[in-house]
Amino acid sequence: MESLIGLVNRLQNACTLLGDYGSAGDSVFSSVPTLWESLPSVVVVGGQVSSGKSSVLESIVGRDFLPRGSGIVTRRPLVLQLHKTEPRVEDYAEFLHLPKQRFTDFSMVRKEIQDETDKMTGTNRRISPVPIHLTIYSPNVVNLTLIDLPGLTKVAIEGQPEAIVRDIESMVRSYILKPNCIILAITPANQDIATSDAIKLSKEVDPLGERTFGVLTKLDLMDKGTNAVDILEGRAYQLRHPWVGIVNRSQADINNKVDMVAARQREHEFFATSLDYSHLAGRMGSEYLAKLLSKHLEAEIKARIPAITSLINHSIDELEREMSHIGNPVAVDAAAQLYTILELCRAFERVFKEHLDGGRPGGDRIFTVFDSQLPAALRKLPFDQHLSLQNVKRIVSQADGYHPHLIAPEQAYRRLIDGALSYIKEPAAASVDAIHSILKELVRRSIRETEELKRFPALQNEIASAAYDALERFRGDSRKTTLRLVEMESSYLTVDFFRKLPMEPERGSAGSPISSTTDRYSEGHFRRIGSNVSSYVAMVAENLRYTIPKAVVHCQVREAGRSLLDHFYIQLGRRNSKQLGALLNEDPLLMERRQRFSRRLELYQSARDEIDWVLRSE
Repeated sequence: MESLIGLVNRLQNACTLLGDYGSAGDSVFSSVPTLWESLPSVVVVGGQVSSGKSSVLESIVGRDFLPRGSGIVTRRPLVLQLHKTEPRVEDYAEFLHLPKQRFTDFSMVRKEIQDETDKMTGTNRRISPVPIHLTIYSPNVVNLTLIDLPGLTKVAIEGQPEAIVRDIESMVRSYILKPNCIILAITPANQDIATSDAIKLSKEVDPLGERTFGVLTKLDLMDKGTNAVDILEGRAYQLRHPWVGIVNRSQADINNKVDMVAARQREHEFFATSLDYSHLAGRMGSEYLAKLLSKHLEAEIKARIPAITSLINHSIDELEREMSHIGNPVAVDAAAQLYTILELCRAFERVFKEHLDGGRPGGDRIFTVFDSQLPAALRKLPFDQHLSLQNVKRIVSQADGYHPHLIAPEQAYRRLIDGALSYIKEPAAASVDAIHSILKELVRRSIRETEELKRFPALQNEIASAAYDALERFRGDSRKTTLRLVEMESSYLTVDFFRKLPMEPERGSAGSPISSTTDRYSEGHFRRIGSNVSSYVAMVAENLRYTIPKAVVHCQVREAGRSLLDHFYIQLGRRNSKQLGALLNEDPLLMERRQRFSRRLELYQSARDEIDWVLRSE
């Protein structure tokens, strides 16, 4: 089972390297707990001043290694991993942030903790949630992991930020709220337990005392005639687990550098010879506490292995799906790069065609242009103004010159028709431009909706630029074609239409024909000319209402669906590997995300394999 504690230690280290350390870090998926949060751990909670928290940890380890001083000393979580070695192996320590560097001088361990804390928090007594990982190897320790947190305080002392009280409590809560957390609540015996910050907070998160181990320090400093037997025997404050009494070194012992072997012997003698505590001596002291916690942690890890395995499998599935969505890293050889680019372009074209053909929204706006916008524009053309009596007279007169027309003013008819049909050019061109705008918007939308392209902003820009250039060419062709349709109607009139018009002259009141001279310049004659032209123009406009959309669809929509990126494909074939690679430059944030997920996936897969191996070897 010792290997399970070692496994948990390795997983905690890996989580920290990935920045995944519970509420203090960045969870891969907010819907599930992180691996760090699922790992059982022993969290040390105590007051900032005189609780004896640091002394308890040093007594368990048997080494002086923690920074000391007034006020807040622990300003970052310290993940302390104890690893029992073979006998006669020299004690040494390693930090996770200094791989392969061994510390045999534990005063240097203390200095490194202080320096690493200052590096993250500065020297103004701020706190940081980023943990420091320290592993101590010794034949004199038990396999155990402890997380030391900043001490609780009720007021900010000089040099501390005003928010320090709230910040420390929030950090401690974020750890001990987790159901897998074992709380080691340290309280000095020479203070009223009702005022203990550690007991108060642990009771709030663990009201039944199922996860809390109570540690009573400074039993040797209690007033004469008093003792803590009621607490240690669980009568004054009951917990599911037994209370443990500790006798730490005094400040004088620390100043005189009394070693831990002597201190442990003195602690053992205190309980063995005490009239108050001798009957409890077998379950008192720092050595007993370490063994008790190690045994309980082992049991907790074993009990939670199925849940941890389930979480790991679920996280692996989520990460693999996310990695599949993000895509693999880009190839480096030119052929593979060109193939990748072509596949991405085809993915874009599929989305674009779905918009055109109705599989996705947007293409229906093209029909709206032809069914509503173009007919409305044709109806609003100023044909009435152009064919007003006054304008008809003016154009007929100009067309006749000094040779008045004999029967019908043919030149005037042609000029009136040309002038009227020229008005249709504007709505025809407007239809071309409207379709062009819709197609450009569909290109933008298709690029956004092509999931495969999201990794490559440079390629997105190139595809957009190439598509816009192609749409400009299509618009030019479409504009020429639609305007030619209008000009063709002016170039050759439909003769049969005019042959069917009635040509009888107007008759007087007696029924006799009016003279031709009078007829040519009568108001009725000009009105009839205007009416004939109006009927002809209306017929042509109705025809163009259906032929203009055909031309626009043929020149713009159909070509966009068939050959939008054809020119771009030709250009791609002329580019070298460096130019192709530039198109596949990914968003740096996406690359960082892939790397982060890839490292996490490796962590979870490795954890699953290790758990399987440990369980098989039991």
